[in-house]
Amino acid sequence: MAHFGDMQNAIYNAGLNGILPDFPVDFATLRERAQSALSPSLLNYVQGGCGDEHTQDRNAQAFRNWGMVPRMLVDCSERDLSIELFGLRLPSPIFMAPIGLNGEMTQDRRGDIAAAQAAAETGVPFCASTLSNSPLEQVRAAAGETPSFFQLYTPKNRDLAQSLISRAEQSGYRALVITLDTWLTGWRPRDLNTASFPQLRGKVLENYFSDPVFWSLLDAPPEDDLMGAVRMWTSVFGQVLTWEDIAWFREATSMPIVLKGICHGDDARKASDLGVDAIYCSNHGGRQANGGIAAIDMLPDVVAGAGSTPVLFDSGIRSGTDVVKAIALGATAVGIGRPYTYGLAIGGARGAAHVLSSILAEADLLMAVNGYPDLDAVRAAGAHYRADIA
Repeated sequence: MAHFGDMQNAIYNAGLNGILPDFPVDFATLRERAQSALSPSLLNYVQGGCGDEHTQDRNAQAFRNWGMVPRMLVDCSERDLSIELFGLRLPSPIFMAPIGLNGEMTQDRRGDIAAAQAAAETGVPFCASTLSNSPLEQVRAAAGETPSFFQLYTPKNRDLAQSLISRAEQSGYRALVITLDTWLTGWRPRDLNTASFPQLRGKVLENYFSDPVFWSLLDAPPEDDLMGAVRMWTSVFGQVLTWEDIAWFREATSMPIVLKGICHGDDARKASDLGVDAIYCSNHGGRQANGGIAAIDMLPDVVAGAGSTPVLFDSGIRSGTDVVKAIALGATAVGIGRPYTYGLAIGGARGAAHVLSSILAEADLLMAVNGYPDLDAVRAAGAHYRADIA
């Protein structure tokens, strides 16, 4: 039986012939390589967080406070990392979290397509962002047989919202991920100090520029009046959502509905009571609000509130070890963000696929040596909080 951890043997065996990995297998080196590959403005946008970035930094650091206890004399010669989600059997618990500037991360400015191609290569689902340099239909096609999810920034114009949702459903996306915390942008000093906001320069807006409803709002096509189209985008972006809006989304699509940004147990309980198909625990990587609690520290309460509703998680994931810890604390699936985006920056689809494979290899090997043959065993083992182990 093949395992994700077999990647380790492949690297060592290639080394016997003097062949080194094309891309790093650890986050620190990956980040360093990406910093050399990206322009300062792109780097600021991708790496930047809200305020003094304390919450963003804590998202990653807080994983060190959670530890796992190994179990011995367990046969882990075979491991199973597969999950059931949205009626799908997926080979692993990770997915590619939506990143709004993916399109700019590759030299050809088709990073969304490259991310989808990485999904096709690895079998890791890609959650495509509304903010994209390529139309959502093309992105979905590039993912091939690997399932994709569509993340929605809900516009104020209801007809436009319906159009984007319908296009995603008709293209074959398997879930609608509704972002709740980005009806406006948080205070991001790195971008403010350089007065740089990519969307205001017409970047990553192709899903709007290719939409018939959005076109009907314009006086001239985007290619003839880019700034006019951008002004229209700013006027329709960012609907403030309330619990009453969930019923409309139910009417708008037959796709499973996921609420992204849930961080409180009571909110998770209410979402579950309303019958949403999954709850997505995330603080937007610390990019939208500073002064908060690390996302991983909020996950147990969200899982408790969610009951039997699946919980997706992201924010601060940097390694396979982080993935296993999130599963141990109750997550059904775990989103990878910055790491695969850095992979796009240094190697396009191949770079992103390498990063995803490395994360899975580490998670698989950790489970093997810790005595966890499957994800049920990981959850049974749990993770233990110690304030003094950071």
